[in-house]
Amino acid sequence: MFSKVLTGDLTFKSLKPPDLSCCTKQQLREYFENSYELNESIFTALKDDSVLYKCPDRLRLPLIFYFCHTAVVYANKLYLAGLIKDRVNRDLETIFETGVDEMSWDDTENYRMGGSYQWPTVEETVEYRRVVKNLVLKLIQDTPLELPITMESPWWALLMGIEHERIHIETSSVLIRQLPVDMVTKPDEWIYGPMKSGEPVTSNPMVKVDKREITYGKPFNFPSYGWDNEYGEVTCSVPSFEASKFKVTNGEFLEFVEDGGYEKKDFWSEEGWRWKQFRQAKHPVFWVCNEGCKGGCGGDLANYSHCHFPQRTEPNSDVINGNGVSNGHQNGTAKKYMYRAMFDVIEFPMDWPVDVNYLEAQAFCKWKGQDYRLPIEAEINIIRGPMMDPKVGVKCDIIYQKSIEANTNLQYGSSTPVNMYPSNELGFHDVFGNVWEWTEDHFNGLCNYESHWLYDDFSSPCFDGRHNIILGGSWVSTGDEASRFARYAFRRHFFQHAGFRLARTIRNKEEKVNLPARLVDSEVFVLGVGVEDNPITLDPKKYECTNVATTNKQYKFDTEPTLYGILEQEFGFRDAFPAVIANHCMKLQHKHKIGTKSAVWLGAGTGRGPFELTSTFQNVLGVDFGGRFIDTALKIQRGEEVQFTHSNGKTMLAQVNGNSKMEKAVFKQLTWIPNEIFDNDMTIITFLDRTMNPKAWLERLWEITLPSGMVVVASTDKTWNRESLMPFLGKKLKLKESAEMAYESPEGKKVAMVTAWSHK
Repeated sequence: MFSKVLTGDLTFKSLKPPDLSCCTKQQLREYFENSYELNESIFTALKDDSVLYKCPDRLRLPLIFYFCHTAVVYANKLYLAGLIKDRVNRDLETIFETGVDEMSWDDTENYRMGGSYQWPTVEETVEYRRVVKNLVLKLIQDTPLELPITMESPWWALLMGIEHERIHIETSSVLIRQLPVDMVTKPDEWIYGPMKSGEPVTSNPMVKVDKREITYGKPFNFPSYGWDNEYGEVTCSVPSFEASKFKVTNGEFLEFVEDGGYEKKDFWSEEGWRWKQFRQAKHPVFWVCNEGCKGGCGGDLANYSHCHFPQRTEPNSDVINGNGVSNGHQNGTAKKYMYRAMFDVIEFPMDWPVDVNYLEAQAFCKWKGQDYRLPIEAEINIIRGPMMDPKVGVKCDIIYQKSIEANTNLQYGSSTPVNMYPSNELGFHDVFGNVWEWTEDHFNGLCNYESHWLYDDFSSPCFDGRHNIILGGSWVSTGDEASRFARYAFRRHFFQHAGFRLARTIRNKEEKVNLPARLVDSEVFVLGVGVEDNPITLDPKKYECTNVATTNKQYKFDTEPTLYGILEQEFGFRDAFPAVIANHCMKLQHKHKIGTKSAVWLGAGTGRGPFELTSTFQNVLGVDFGGRFIDTALKIQRGEEVQFTHSNGKTMLAQVNGNSKMEKAVFKQLTWIPNEIFDNDMTIITFLDRTMNPKAWLERLWEITLPSGMVVVASTDKTWNRESLMPFLGKKLKLKESAEMAYESPEGKKVAMVTAWSHK
């Protein structure tokens, strides 16, 4: 056992979450320790230190990142919430803060996946985890506990860290499952589910559900931790439909594979077929054939293939790799497929649900024919059957029940037969657990969506129409992930412990049905890519779907008309807003003798403000979440011709002041202020009116600014005056100056409120 990664006990038993209306410090401590130890225990299966630096997936980081990342999130969030007063280790809290989030299945490998990047040692990361753990335990002991714990409570940051860690228990399990099998050893305490349960699953009948109305979403006052996307409410009418009694099994999916499903383009969407060709996929990722199929690992594992049958350890033995698992050989004849469980290659489990991505699930539906499709989010909520009213408290949620009749919360270390647990009163099995269920809906906030200031960008960057919702949790889902309210999502090519069940609307042959699948129809610009086509995957001849705008207001702002409006405001007038603010900031620098080494401009737009600052500051960082804006700033910096039409009808060029030294500017598209931004002589923020959660940005300004530096908040929205800023900035900063100034705009003169702050 690779025990050096443990800072506590080895465990694979998951506790249930605390009731935040009445929990004790002891319960919080036990839940925290259980989360921490569960995560570390997963890593004890690795053979040695070197495996932590391997990349099981070419689009993910090495395992060392995930091992340390969760501890860093505790430190970052507790520090932001004011529960701890000092950083633990700023260097590690920068390295391990943010992982990659690939934009497509053919993204190139991130530079941190290999090459010359030097990750910290295992000893350093284990020690960091130990220090953070002790810090949290002391925090729980010493901090007064006021109940109930709500989103406004500083204790919410602790629960955020815990539930984030539990997400990564599942993330790490998926990655470890993709490692070469000889790099892992199954812990003695890890128990796989049974291969069969009673009679084999030879059919998967469709169960009818009559038309009904459904309301889903988590109440804001529910006494458990929840992620921002869970809150709010949607009510819709769902036409009569039928769904498969079971999730689709490996045996059922085998028919699709053996019928040439991976070779027939007609079954695949355009996106799916391009992915299939790129991956050279011939079967699901956790199936193992003996043909050396192309693998998906990264770094020095790039040429590794899972697809070779393991060798027997002894003649005529069914034991492989010393793990005591059957290798699938029967009567001297090798089966065509075996199966990769967490730590072993095992006999092919025909009755377990298949693990596939959305694209594969969609192709299976097309192959099945007769209007088969994936369920929509509303239908999944319906087939769960009658649910207790959330007003009764946590007992309405499956994760809190004394006896959980589902393969979830790590009751097993693998999937189980789809007929192992009893059906619900509607006749459906596995409505929770076993594997996640892909849906047709795009990920988006519910009605009244709001981000949380401690994690402003947890969900909203994924409200782009490229992420599909998964529901129900898997065998390894614990805590919030296993909750009835959980809503998660991944890009359609993404691998998870995820499968699907079939659905189809009951309709007349020529009837077009109003199906309340919520599909994001907002255009999203991806830096370096542009706007990609995002065709609707449900047949528009058969279904009228619910097209909705993204609830990420930043995406809604980042449009082509807005871009040209920003260009006019920044470059169309002598006294343009960013030029006026930049000039004022340079006067403040001179007046208060602020250093000139570095400045950061949050809300950089198309770059006019940061470019102006380069005449005074040696290094200027321009930050914006608008991909179009950053793309345009980079074009201007490269000397490309950027034109726009002025409101007076004239075509103009975006031109920068001749005193500017544009090479000193760097531009980044960021959804929040990461730890890599720090030690600025001057910090300027000008886009509070278009952030998702202004508090999330304001709370970080004091830390990224040097003690001798200055924070400047400027806005054309006079709501952001010195009085409104005091609750945020007044904690760590003191008001230095406050002023109103006029600037020229298409509508004539406008007044901007500018406040300058310094460290107390």
